[in-house]
Amino acid sequence: MRTPVDSPFSPGSDTVPHVWAGRAPQLSDWRDVLRPRRVAGIPERARTILGEAGTGKSSLVRRIASQASAAGDWVTPQLRIPSGTDPIKRVASALLELADTAGLATARERRIADLLGRVSEVAASGVSLSLHAAQGPEPYTALTDLLVEIGRAAIEHGEVMVILHIDEVQNIGDRGALSQLLIALGDALTHELTVEAPGGMAFERALPIAVYLTGLPEFAEMAGARAGATFARRFQTSVLEPIDDDALMTALQPFVAEGWEVAEGGEIRRVFMEPAAQRAIVDAACGEPFLFQLAGERAWYAGQGSLITAEDVARGWRDAAPEAEAHVLRVLDRLPPRERQFVETMAELAPQERTLTTIAQKMGYARSTEAGPTSRRLDVSRGIIQRGRPYRFRHRAIEAYLTTDWPG
Repeated sequence: MRTPVDSPFSPGSDTVPHVWAGRAPQLSDWRDVLRPRRVAGIPERARTILGEAGTGKSSLVRRIASQASAAGDWVTPQLRIPSGTDPIKRVASALLELADTAGLATARERRIADLLGRVSEVAASGVSLSLHAAQGPEPYTALTDLLVEIGRAAIEHGEVMVILHIDEVQNIGDRGALSQLLIALGDALTHELTVEAPGGMAFERALPIAVYLTGLPEFAEMAGARAGATFARRFQTSVLEPIDDDALMTALQPFVAEGWEVAEGGEIRRVFMEPAAQRAIVDAACGEPFLFQLAGERAWYAGQGSLITAEDVARGWRDAAPEAEAHVLRVLDRLPPRERQFVETMAELAPQERTLTTIAQKMGYARSTEAGPTSRRLDVSRGIIQRGRPYRFRHRAIEAYLTTDWPG
Protein backbone atom coordinates (compact mmCIF):
# COMPACT_ATOMS: atom_id res chain seq x y z
CA MET A 1 0.00 0.00 0.00
CA ARG A 2 2.86 2.40 0.85
CA THR A 3 5.10 2.89 -2.14
CA PRO A 4 7.87 5.45 -2.82
CA VAL A 5 5.62 7.05 -5.43
CA ASP A 6 2.97 7.75 -2.78
CA SER A 7 5.32 9.14 -0.11
CA PRO A 8 4.31 12.67 0.91
CA PHE A 9 7.74 13.38 2.44
CA SER A 10 10.38 15.25 0.42
CA PRO A 11 13.79 15.57 2.11
CA GLY A 12 16.27 17.98 0.56
CA SER A 13 14.51 18.57 -2.75
CA ASP A 14 13.76 22.32 -2.37
CA THR A 15 10.16 21.51 -3.29
CA VAL A 16 7.19 22.43 -1.13
CA PRO A 17 6.64 19.27 0.94
CA HIS A 18 3.13 17.88 1.23
CA VAL A 19 3.66 17.41 4.96
CA TRP A 20 4.27 21.03 5.93
CA ALA A 21 5.55 21.97 9.38
CA GLY A 22 6.01 25.31 11.13
CA ARG A 23 7.26 28.65 9.83
CA ALA A 24 4.00 30.35 10.81
CA PRO A 25 5.72 33.72 11.57
CA GLN A 26 7.27 33.92 8.10
CA LEU A 27 4.06 32.87 6.34
CA SER A 28 2.10 35.36 8.43
CA ASP A 29 4.62 38.09 7.60
CA TRP A 30 3.94 37.57 3.90
CA ARG A 31 0.16 37.29 4.27
CA ASP A 32 -0.44 39.98 6.89
CA VAL A 33 2.42 42.48 6.47
CA LEU A 34 4.51 42.38 3.32
CA ARG A 35 1.85 41.74 0.68
CA PRO A 36 -0.90 44.02 2.09
CA ARG A 37 1.51 46.92 2.55
CA ARG A 38 3.11 46.68 -0.88
CA VAL A 39 -0.23 46.23 -2.65
CA ALA A 40 -1.50 49.33 -0.83
CA GLY A 41 1.56 51.28 -2.00
CA ILE A 42 3.15 51.49 1.47
CA PRO A 43 6.96 51.03 1.51
CA GLU A 44 8.16 47.73 2.97
CA ARG A 45 11.64 46.22 2.88
CA ALA A 46 12.72 43.13 0.98
CA ARG A 47 13.18 39.94 3.01
CA THR A 48 16.46 38.08 3.40
CA ILE A 49 15.93 34.63 4.89
CA LEU A 50 19.12 32.89 5.95
CA GLY A 51 19.92 29.65 7.72
CA GLU A 52 22.15 26.62 7.76
CA ALA A 53 21.58 23.83 5.26
CA GLY A 54 18.41 21.88 5.93
CA THR A 55 16.45 24.65 7.66
CA GLY A 56 13.98 24.87 4.78
CA LYS A 57 14.75 28.38 3.48
CA SER A 58 14.06 27.63 -0.18
CA SER A 59 11.00 25.50 0.57
CA LEU A 60 9.55 28.29 2.70
CA VAL A 61 9.82 30.92 -0.02
CA ARG A 62 8.66 28.46 -2.68
CA ARG A 63 5.55 27.87 -0.58
CA ILE A 64 4.94 31.62 -0.39
CA ALA A 65 5.55 31.95 -4.13
CA SER A 66 3.25 29.06 -5.00
CA GLN A 67 0.43 30.54 -2.92
CA ALA A 68 1.01 33.94 -4.53
CA SER A 69 1.03 32.47 -8.03
CA ALA A 70 -2.19 30.58 -7.35
CA ALA A 71 -3.75 33.91 -6.27
CA GLY A 72 -2.76 35.54 -9.57
CA ASP A 73 0.46 37.32 -8.57
CA TRP A 74 3.39 37.55 -11.00
CA VAL A 75 6.19 35.33 -9.68
CA THR A 76 9.65 34.48 -10.95
CA PRO A 77 10.87 30.91 -10.62
CA GLN A 78 13.41 30.18 -7.89
CA LEU A 79 16.54 31.92 -9.24
CA ARG A 80 19.41 29.78 -7.97
CA ILE A 81 22.81 31.46 -8.26
CA PRO A 82 25.66 28.98 -8.86
CA SER A 83 29.17 29.99 -7.78
CA GLY A 84 31.06 31.99 -10.36
CA THR A 85 28.04 33.07 -12.40
CA ASP A 86 26.78 36.58 -13.11
CA PRO A 87 23.71 37.12 -10.89
CA ILE A 88 22.54 40.20 -12.79
CA LYS A 89 22.46 38.20 -16.01
CA ARG A 90 20.27 35.59 -14.27
CA VAL A 91 17.91 38.20 -12.85
CA ALA A 92 17.73 40.04 -16.18
CA SER A 93 16.47 36.87 -17.90
CA ALA A 94 13.79 36.41 -15.22
CA LEU A 95 12.65 40.02 -15.52
CA LEU A 96 12.24 39.66 -19.27
CA GLU A 97 9.86 36.77 -18.61
CA LEU A 98 7.95 38.88 -16.08
CA ALA A 99 7.81 41.70 -18.62
CA ASP A 100 6.14 39.32 -21.04
CA THR A 101 3.63 38.35 -18.33
CA ALA A 102 2.96 42.04 -17.69
CA GLY A 103 2.31 42.64 -21.38
CA LEU A 104 5.30 44.95 -21.84
CA ALA A 105 6.66 42.91 -24.74
CA THR A 106 3.75 44.08 -26.91
CA ALA A 107 3.84 47.71 -25.74
CA ARG A 108 4.13 50.23 -28.56
CA GLU A 109 6.06 52.84 -26.59
CA ARG A 110 9.56 53.38 -27.89
CA ARG A 111 11.03 53.76 -24.40
CA ILE A 112 9.70 50.34 -23.40
CA ALA A 113 11.20 48.77 -26.52
CA ASP A 114 14.54 50.44 -25.81
CA LEU A 115 14.43 49.30 -22.18
CA LEU A 116 13.70 45.70 -23.11
CA GLY A 117 16.59 45.88 -25.57
CA ARG A 118 18.96 47.08 -22.83
CA VAL A 119 17.90 44.31 -20.46
CA SER A 120 18.14 41.72 -23.25
CA GLU A 121 21.74 42.78 -23.79
CA VAL A 122 22.51 42.29 -20.09
CA ALA A 123 20.75 38.91 -20.13
CA ALA A 124 22.82 37.84 -23.13
CA SER A 125 26.26 39.18 -22.26
CA GLY A 126 26.20 39.87 -18.56
CA VAL A 127 27.33 42.98 -16.75
CA SER A 128 31.07 42.39 -17.11
CA LEU A 129 30.86 42.52 -20.91
CA SER A 130 28.07 45.01 -21.36
CA LEU A 131 29.70 47.50 -19.00
CA HIS A 132 32.47 48.07 -21.52
CA ALA A 133 30.13 48.35 -24.49
CA ALA A 134 27.40 50.43 -22.86
CA GLN A 135 26.78 54.04 -23.77
CA GLY A 136 24.87 56.05 -21.20
CA PRO A 137 23.58 54.58 -17.89
CA GLU A 138 25.28 51.53 -16.43
CA PRO A 139 23.60 48.25 -17.46
CA TYR A 140 22.44 47.27 -13.95
CA THR A 141 20.20 50.34 -13.85
CA ALA A 142 18.22 48.75 -16.68
CA LEU A 143 17.08 46.10 -14.19
CA THR A 144 15.74 48.79 -11.90
CA ASP A 145 13.99 50.56 -14.76
CA LEU A 146 12.38 47.36 -16.05
CA LEU A 147 11.29 46.30 -12.56
CA VAL A 148 9.68 49.72 -12.12
CA GLU A 149 7.78 49.29 -15.40
CA ILE A 150 6.64 45.81 -14.34
CA GLY A 151 5.47 47.27 -11.01
CA ARG A 152 3.63 50.03 -12.86
CA ALA A 153 1.89 47.41 -15.02
CA ALA A 154 0.92 45.46 -11.88
CA ILE A 155 -0.76 48.57 -10.46
CA GLU A 156 -2.72 49.03 -13.66
CA HIS A 157 -3.69 45.36 -13.64
CA GLY A 158 -5.23 45.56 -10.17
CA GLU A 159 -4.19 44.07 -6.83
CA VAL A 160 -1.27 42.08 -8.23
CA MET A 161 2.13 41.54 -6.59
CA VAL A 162 5.46 41.02 -8.33
CA ILE A 163 7.69 38.52 -6.51
CA LEU A 164 11.37 37.76 -7.09
CA HIS A 165 13.07 34.88 -5.29
CA ILE A 166 16.88 34.78 -5.53
CA ASP A 167 18.39 31.68 -3.92
CA GLU A 168 21.93 30.66 -2.86
CA VAL A 169 22.88 34.32 -2.60
CA GLN A 170 26.03 33.47 -0.65
CA ASN A 171 27.47 32.22 -3.96
CA ILE A 172 27.71 35.78 -5.33
CA GLY A 173 31.43 36.17 -4.80
CA ASP A 174 32.00 39.14 -7.09
CA ARG A 175 31.98 42.26 -4.93
CA GLY A 176 30.83 44.56 -7.73
CA ALA A 177 28.07 42.25 -8.98
CA LEU A 178 26.62 41.83 -5.49
CA SER A 179 26.64 45.57 -4.84
CA GLN A 180 25.01 46.31 -8.19
CA LEU A 181 22.34 43.66 -7.70
CA LEU A 182 21.40 44.84 -4.22
CA ILE A 183 21.28 48.46 -5.30
CA ALA A 184 19.21 47.65 -8.41
CA LEU A 185 16.65 45.74 -6.35
CA GLY A 186 16.69 48.27 -3.52
CA ASP A 187 16.16 51.20 -5.89
CA ALA A 188 13.10 49.50 -7.38
CA LEU A 189 11.72 48.78 -3.91
CA THR A 190 12.06 52.40 -2.82
CA HIS A 191 10.81 53.87 -6.10
CA GLU A 192 7.54 55.78 -5.77
CA LEU A 193 5.04 56.73 -8.44
CA THR A 194 2.74 59.71 -8.43
CA VAL A 195 -0.81 58.43 -8.82
CA GLU A 196 -4.17 60.14 -8.75
CA ALA A 197 -6.83 59.14 -6.24
CA PRO A 198 -10.57 59.46 -6.89
CA GLY A 199 -11.39 63.13 -6.59
CA GLY A 200 -8.21 64.23 -8.33
CA MET A 201 -5.84 64.28 -5.37
CA ALA A 202 -2.29 63.13 -6.27
CA PHE A 203 -0.15 61.09 -3.90
CA GLU A 204 3.05 59.02 -3.91
CA ARG A 205 2.88 55.22 -3.68
CA ALA A 206 5.43 52.39 -3.63
CA LEU A 207 5.37 49.65 -6.24
CA PRO A 208 3.74 46.25 -5.49
CA ILE A 209 7.08 44.42 -5.56
CA ALA A 210 8.44 41.88 -3.08
CA VAL A 211 11.98 40.48 -3.13
CA TYR A 212 13.10 37.40 -1.22
CA LEU A 213 16.79 36.51 -0.91
CA THR A 214 17.65 33.11 0.58
CA GLY A 215 21.03 31.63 1.45
CA LEU A 216 23.54 30.61 4.09
CA PRO A 217 24.09 32.80 7.18
CA GLU A 218 27.40 34.31 6.07
CA PHE A 219 25.59 36.28 3.36
CA ALA A 220 24.53 38.91 5.90
CA GLU A 221 28.14 39.77 6.67
CA MET A 222 29.06 39.66 2.96
CA ALA A 223 26.25 42.02 2.00
CA GLY A 224 26.86 44.31 4.94
CA ALA A 225 30.53 44.61 4.05
CA ARG A 226 29.92 45.15 0.33
CA ALA A 227 26.72 47.19 0.27
CA GLY A 228 26.91 48.78 3.71
CA ALA A 229 23.93 50.77 4.91
CA THR A 230 22.06 50.14 1.67
CA PHE A 231 21.59 46.48 2.56
CA ALA A 232 20.61 47.07 6.18
CA ARG A 233 18.18 49.83 5.23
CA ARG A 234 16.43 48.06 2.35
CA PHE A 235 16.52 44.37 3.35
CA GLN A 236 15.09 42.86 6.52
CA THR A 237 17.17 39.84 7.52
CA SER A 238 16.07 36.88 9.61
CA VAL A 239 17.89 33.65 10.44
CA LEU A 240 15.68 30.56 10.56
CA GLU A 241 15.73 28.52 13.75
CA PRO A 242 14.70 24.89 14.21
CA ILE A 243 10.97 24.22 14.23
CA ASP A 244 9.46 23.55 17.65
CA ASP A 245 8.23 20.05 18.38
CA ASP A 246 4.59 21.11 18.73
CA ALA A 247 4.57 22.33 15.12
CA LEU A 248 6.11 19.06 13.92
CA MET A 249 3.53 17.06 15.89
CA THR A 250 0.77 19.17 14.35
CA ALA A 251 2.10 18.47 10.86
CA LEU A 252 1.83 14.72 11.48
CA GLN A 253 -1.55 14.85 13.21
CA PRO A 254 -3.53 14.22 9.98
CA PHE A 255 -1.86 10.79 9.78
CA VAL A 256 -3.00 9.99 13.31
CA ALA A 257 -6.49 11.49 13.17
CA GLU A 258 -7.85 10.72 9.71
CA GLY A 259 -5.05 9.06 7.75
CA TRP A 260 -3.14 10.20 4.68
CA GLU A 261 -4.88 9.58 1.37
CA VAL A 262 -3.14 7.42 -1.24
CA ALA A 263 -4.43 6.01 -4.52
CA GLU A 264 -4.36 2.24 -4.94
CA GLY A 265 -5.95 0.29 -7.77
CA GLY A 266 -8.26 3.15 -8.67
CA GLU A 267 -9.43 3.54 -5.07
CA ILE A 268 -8.54 6.04 -2.35
CA ARG A 269 -7.11 4.41 0.76
CA ARG A 270 -5.59 5.91 3.88
CA VAL A 271 -2.28 5.44 5.65
CA PHE A 272 -2.40 5.99 9.40
CA MET A 273 0.33 6.56 11.97
CA GLU A 274 0.30 5.46 15.55
CA PRO A 275 1.03 8.20 18.14
CA ALA A 276 4.27 6.50 19.21
CA ALA A 277 5.52 6.70 15.62
CA GLN A 278 4.52 10.36 15.43
CA ARG A 279 6.54 11.08 18.56
CA ALA A 280 9.52 9.06 17.34
CA ILE A 281 9.76 10.99 14.06
CA VAL A 282 9.65 14.31 15.92
CA ASP A 283 12.31 13.19 18.40
CA ALA A 284 14.62 12.06 15.62
CA ALA A 285 14.24 15.32 13.68
CA CYS A 286 15.49 17.67 16.45
CA GLY A 287 13.50 20.48 14.87
CA GLU A 288 15.34 20.30 11.51
CA PRO A 289 12.99 20.37 8.48
CA PHE A 290 15.35 18.22 6.41
CA LEU A 291 15.65 15.59 9.13
CA PHE A 292 11.89 15.67 9.70
CA GLN A 293 11.26 14.89 6.04
CA LEU A 294 14.04 12.28 6.04
CA ALA A 295 12.68 10.47 9.10
CA GLY A 296 9.15 10.50 7.68
CA GLU A 297 10.28 9.24 4.30
CA ARG A 298 12.31 6.35 5.74
CA ALA A 299 9.46 5.38 8.08
CA TRP A 300 7.14 5.31 5.05
CA TYR A 301 9.58 3.08 3.15
CA ALA A 302 10.09 0.74 6.11
CA GLY A 303 6.76 -1.06 5.61
CA GLN A 304 3.89 -1.53 3.20
CA GLY A 305 0.85 -1.67 5.44
CA SER A 306 -1.73 0.97 6.21
CA LEU A 307 -0.27 1.78 9.64
CA ILE A 308 3.12 3.42 10.25
CA THR A 309 4.37 2.05 13.54
CA ALA A 310 7.11 3.05 15.94
CA GLU A 311 9.00 -0.03 14.74
CA ASP A 312 8.79 1.34 11.18
CA VAL A 313 10.29 4.62 12.36
CA ALA A 314 13.12 2.87 14.21
CA ARG A 315 13.90 0.60 11.27
CA GLY A 316 13.80 3.50 8.81
CA TRP A 317 15.91 5.72 11.03
CA ARG A 318 18.66 3.11 11.20
CA ASP A 319 18.96 3.46 7.43
CA ALA A 320 18.75 7.24 7.64
CA ALA A 321 21.29 7.69 10.46
CA PRO A 322 24.39 8.00 8.21
CA GLU A 323 22.69 10.71 6.15
CA ALA A 324 21.50 12.49 9.31
CA GLU A 325 25.03 12.43 10.72
CA ALA A 326 26.47 13.74 7.45
CA HIS A 327 23.92 16.56 7.54
CA VAL A 328 25.13 17.75 10.94
CA LEU A 329 28.79 17.32 10.02
CA ARG A 330 28.30 19.51 6.96
CA VAL A 331 27.17 22.32 9.24
CA LEU A 332 30.03 21.78 11.70
CA ASP A 333 32.65 21.48 8.96
CA ARG A 334 31.61 24.85 7.52
CA LEU A 335 32.34 26.62 10.80
CA PRO A 336 35.65 28.49 11.10
CA PRO A 337 38.00 26.77 13.58
CA ARG A 338 37.32 29.19 16.44
CA GLU A 339 33.54 28.91 16.08
CA ARG A 340 33.67 25.12 15.94
CA GLN A 341 35.91 25.05 19.02
CA PHE A 342 33.40 27.26 20.84
CA VAL A 343 30.49 24.94 19.95
CA GLU A 344 32.38 21.78 20.91
CA THR A 345 33.61 23.31 24.17
CA MET A 346 30.09 24.43 25.03
CA ALA A 347 28.81 20.90 24.37
CA GLU A 348 31.34 19.42 26.80
CA LEU A 349 29.87 21.43 29.66
CA ALA A 350 26.74 20.61 31.64
CA PRO A 351 23.81 22.81 30.54
CA GLN A 352 23.91 24.92 33.72
CA GLU A 353 27.67 25.54 33.29
CA ARG A 354 27.42 26.97 29.77
CA THR A 355 28.35 30.57 30.52
CA LEU A 356 30.64 32.75 28.45
CA THR A 357 33.17 32.91 31.26
CA THR A 358 33.40 29.14 31.63
CA ILE A 359 33.45 28.49 27.89
CA ALA A 360 36.20 31.10 27.37
CA GLN A 361 38.30 29.57 30.17
CA LYS A 362 37.94 26.09 28.69
CA MET A 363 39.01 27.49 25.29
CA GLY A 364 42.17 28.92 26.86
CA TYR A 365 41.27 32.62 26.80
CA ALA A 366 42.51 34.91 29.55
CA ARG A 367 39.34 37.02 29.42
CA SER A 368 35.78 36.11 28.52
CA THR A 369 35.54 39.14 26.24
CA GLU A 370 37.98 37.44 23.85
CA ALA A 371 35.29 34.85 23.08
CA GLY A 372 32.54 37.44 22.82
CA PRO A 373 32.68 38.08 19.04
CA THR A 374 32.67 34.35 18.34
CA SER A 375 29.62 33.78 20.52
CA ARG A 376 27.85 36.71 18.89
CA ARG A 377 28.39 35.31 15.37
CA LEU A 378 27.16 31.88 16.43
CA ASP A 379 24.05 33.50 17.89
CA VAL A 380 23.11 36.42 15.64
CA SER A 381 24.59 35.35 12.30
CA ARG A 382 24.33 31.56 12.37
CA GLY A 383 21.51 30.83 14.82
CA ILE A 384 23.39 27.86 16.29
CA ILE A 385 23.45 29.01 19.91
CA GLN A 386 21.57 31.52 22.04
CA ARG A 387 23.50 33.68 24.43
CA GLY A 388 22.11 34.09 27.91
CA ARG A 389 22.53 32.81 31.43
CA PRO A 390 23.32 30.09 30.71
CA TYR A 391 24.02 29.77 26.98
CA ARG A 392 21.93 27.19 25.15
CA PHE A 393 21.88 25.47 21.77
CA ARG A 394 19.35 26.59 19.18
CA HIS A 395 20.54 24.00 16.65
CA ARG A 396 19.27 20.97 18.55
CA ALA A 397 20.66 18.44 16.08
CA ILE A 398 24.19 19.73 16.69
CA GLU A 399 23.61 19.56 20.43
CA ALA A 400 22.26 16.02 20.16
CA TYR A 401 25.18 14.93 17.98
CA LEU A 402 27.80 16.39 20.34
CA THR A 403 26.21 15.38 23.65
CA THR A 404 24.36 12.08 23.04
CA ASP A 405 24.52 9.02 20.80
CA TRP A 406 22.17 10.67 18.28
CA PRO A 407 21.50 9.73 15.51
CA GLY A 408 22.00 6.23 16.88
